[in-house]
Amino acid sequence: MQSLWSDEAFTRTVDAYVKAGVNRDVAIRTWTTRLLGQVPQLVLHGGGNTSVKTTLNDHDGTPVEVLCVKGSGWDMGQIEPPGLPALRLAGLKAMVGYESLSDDDMVMLQRRLLLDPASPNPSVEAILHAILPFRHVDHTHANAIVALTNQPRGEAIIRELFPEFIIVPYVMPGFDLAKVCHQAYQARPDAAGMILLKHGIFTWSDDPRISYEAMIEAITRAETRIAAGNPKPFGTAPALSDLATPAEVAPILRGALALPGAREGEPKRFVMEHRSSQAILDFCGAENVGDLTRRGNATPEHVIHIKRFGIALPAPKAGDLAGWAGLVRQKVAEYIADYTAYFSRNNARVGGHKTMLDPMPRVFYVEGLGLFAAGPTRKAALIGADVAEATIEVIRGAEGIDRFEALSEQDLFDLEYWSLEQVKLKKLAEKPLTRQVAVITGGAGGLGLAMAGALRAEGAEVALLDIDAEAAEAAAKRLGGIGIGVDLTDAAAVEAAIARVALSFGGVDILVSNAGAAWQGALTEVSDQDFRAAFELNFWAHHYTARAVVKVMQKQQTGGALLFNVSKQAVNPGPDFGPYGTSKAALMALMKQYAVEHAADGITSNAVNPDRIRTGLMTDAMIEERAKARGVTPEVYMRGNLLKREVTAADVAEATVALIRARTSTGAVITVDGGNTAAMLR
Repeated sequence: MQSLWSDEAFTRTVDAYVKAGVNRDVAIRTWTTRLLGQVPQLVLHGGGNTSVKTTLNDHDGTPVEVLCVKGSGWDMGQIEPPGLPALRLAGLKAMVGYESLSDDDMVMLQRRLLLDPASPNPSVEAILHAILPFRHVDHTHANAIVALTNQPRGEAIIRELFPEFIIVPYVMPGFDLAKVCHQAYQARPDAAGMILLKHGIFTWSDDPRISYEAMIEAITRAETRIAAGNPKPFGTAPALSDLATPAEVAPILRGALALPGAREGEPKRFVMEHRSSQAILDFCGAENVGDLTRRGNATPEHVIHIKRFGIALPAPKAGDLAGWAGLVRQKVAEYIADYTAYFSRNNARVGGHKTMLDPMPRVFYVEGLGLFAAGPTRKAALIGADVAEATIEVIRGAEGIDRFEALSEQDLFDLEYWSLEQVKLKKLAEKPLTRQVAVITGGAGGLGLAMAGALRAEGAEVALLDIDAEAAEAAAKRLGGIGIGVDLTDAAAVEAAIARVALSFGGVDILVSNAGAAWQGALTEVSDQDFRAAFELNFWAHHYTARAVVKVMQKQQTGGALLFNVSKQAVNPGPDFGPYGTSKAALMALMKQYAVEHAADGITSNAVNPDRIRTGLMTDAMIEERAKARGVTPEVYMRGNLLKREVTAADVAEATVALIRARTSTGAVITVDGGNTAAMLR
């Protein structure tokens, strides 16, 4: 492993923090923590921790010796100074003298020692950092170290390779681990570092660079030992023919994971992430992959992201996806039964007071295609995929020497159902559309962007489709989604775009079919070319998109929602708007037909009917022109409805969300125009 230390970057970053008023030691610790955290082979998503001992002023100006340690919820790769809460060092060190201490009491006592009570909870390993008498302490869950320790002779290998290190058997993180490490350090105060079996590694020094370089040197030593073994213990996966695509497979996997919701028609879905590399494909194609995936986790905290193990699946053949889908549901049912039994026997062991988490697997290892990781959000799915990839790397390293051997079922249960983790989970409140994936056409601006923003605010993952690829990508980036440039009048391009969405998120649950344009002209005068163009975009494009989305929804078997923007012209046509009005009227009929044909699939199909909305379609110039033709001001024109209120894109977005969330409305239209008697449907 290469050292990333840079004197120039160190000086530039630390000086900038100090100039901004940050304590110099904390500034140094922030930079060195990021240095470790940016390497996924060392830590992943909140794993690991670092600390620095320094002096800060209390609120009354009194200097206080403190430990600044990584706070709960902070990622080492992106940490900022507030992510290193300061605790009074003397009181923290004294805590190791307690004979016993519950996790909840430990957290409470640590919070009482914070200089700033608004700080995040300190790491559960804060006491361990405090009792080590060094200014800088670094702790990672390096893949190479874990690969060496997670095998039958792991301890012997580690002792031979790292004679100058303290070796500690696995103990669950927290107070008990601090006690054990304290005793081990007192017996060997000259040790260069400490390795926790099946957990990770500590290095330390008063000099931040020495502590960091010691970490890199130790990992390099471990990587060299692994390289001396078999680099390809799984062999090389052969290229398979007649495979279904990942985009075809993802919705099947995603649908099999859906949980019953609080109300009928509202399943709790998962978002999915697909990964494929030669290393992943070799693992998924290994003869004993089923056994390997059930061995357990590389490090204990991984159980939070990917549970104890995943599901290995055979290659899905393009010609028999229905049969393969049946196998998937069978495997998931078996997993649920296994997980329920695992929970029951371990819950009884610890007193029977735990509440079972959802029993769904988080990772599928599919021969020929790679891994698919699931989470309640896209971010969680990405984390799960990263952890699964790290697990494969650790297993490969261990199998190349001997045999991968993880923690016991009991140890993993104790971590998965740790009271401190349970508290974190209880704080995670999901929004109404969390776990759902929405596609919005014409999503780069105007109504489409407003509707996408409203869906994102409700928790949905969003994919914006627009003819302007650059605008779609920019808008999607602001919303935390994906943007795809596509000509919606090209059926093949639409199919490819929806396949990309399915691959990015695992499937689709919501379609807002919004893209459109207004062709004007009397029917006897408009050119055939313009008339056909109006129908291509205002009718056929909606059909192409809805058709592609419904196919994905049918694979998921969890229902869905279609929402079309039909416009007031569909029910209240005006003169010289024939191409627009007739194509929109046809679109309303299309919406109703989808409602009729796919209600049995649990898919709703509805429409919004807006009028006089300031968008890219209805520009200020157009408003001026129409107002002038009616002899009124633009403001009066825009308020020309029963309520005398201007209708905004936000109003249409609100109606869109309401119809999407409506469980028992299909074939319905909500008119959003402030009141227009000619456009009233009933």
